[in-house]
Amino acid sequence: MRLCKVDDLKGTEVLAKDVMTLEYKVLLSAGTLLKPEYIEKLKELNIRDVYVKEEVPDAKQVVILKEEVEADFRSKVKSILEKHTYSHNEKLMELSQTADYIITNILQEEEVVEKIYDIKERSSDIYEHSINLCSLATLVALRMELSQDTVHDIGVSSLLHDLGLRYLSIPYENQNLDELSESEYAEYKKHPIYGYSALRDENWISEAVKNMILYHHERLDGSGYPLKATDISRECRIIQICEAFDEMICGIGCKRMKVYEAVRYLRLNKDIKFDGKIVDILLEFTAVYPAGSVVLTNEGETGIVLYQNKQYPDRPVIRITKDRNGTAVDVVKDLTE
Repeated sequence: MRLCKVDDLKGTEVLAKDVMTLEYKVLLSAGTLLKPEYIEKLKELNIRDVYVKEEVPDAKQVVILKEEVEADFRSKVKSILEKHTYSHNEKLMELSQTADYIITNILQEEEVVEKIYDIKERSSDIYEHSINLCSLATLVALRMELSQDTVHDIGVSSLLHDLGLRYLSIPYENQNLDELSESEYAEYKKHPIYGYSALRDENWISEAVKNMILYHHERLDGSGYPLKATDISRECRIIQICEAFDEMICGIGCKRMKVYEAVRYLRLNKDIKFDGKIVDILLEFTAVYPAGSVVLTNEGETGIVLYQNKQYPDRPVIRITKDRNGTAVDVVKDLTE
């Protein structure tokens, strides 16, 4: 709501608070449309200011790939990977072209590297996860101004990185790996090797792509798997960070988390498990509280995230729906202010 001078009213406003007489009697109730005749009466009574409701916008999401476009790519990737059998890789070559289509689609968006994106937690399979990894890693690579060939390799490896999971029979979706038996966990940790081995002799993908597939679960401190490697290329570090983030919010190999929880995990492990510079670049365009999220402010208000503030991924514009006392309100609050 906002305080408005009666002289500035146009006859289309709605009262946000009751208008009372000097005797504390309600003259006009909150929610009343201020018709011209009401405005004239207010002037006659020498009432100079009233509180009116502001027009509250709907939540506006900014996504990397439009929903229908993402669905088309997911269908394509799923069709190709589900038909794949070990060492029969002819159809997999199509994923190289699919990666280029995704990169091109991202580049067609205006100010693609300037936006903050609403990346929501969700339940998904390895196909949707691969598409989202491709989108995130591509954006990081573009912000780092890497070469066209490198961006292409990152896109291809993203779509192929979990190929090895096709060879597992153990559960891994929305599954905490600590709950697996020792033998099941050991088998799960082999999936990067299975994927790498299936593609090792292919000449239509680069060695960089093969290494990103093999190293996508390694960590800088040697706590990763399957090789506990610490000497990791820049491209592999990009894949590792984006892959870990998307895994957490969609529940591949772990229990699904909220976006802010995944963001906190990356921040806590900056320069320990993950390259700090790349973590910062990813989080620069990742909304901590995606549009549409219900949030609680530190003042005890309940609100809904409307849209993001450029350059402030943790300070969105929100619509307060309840004040600290639980009373229904309808107020827009910009957290950068």
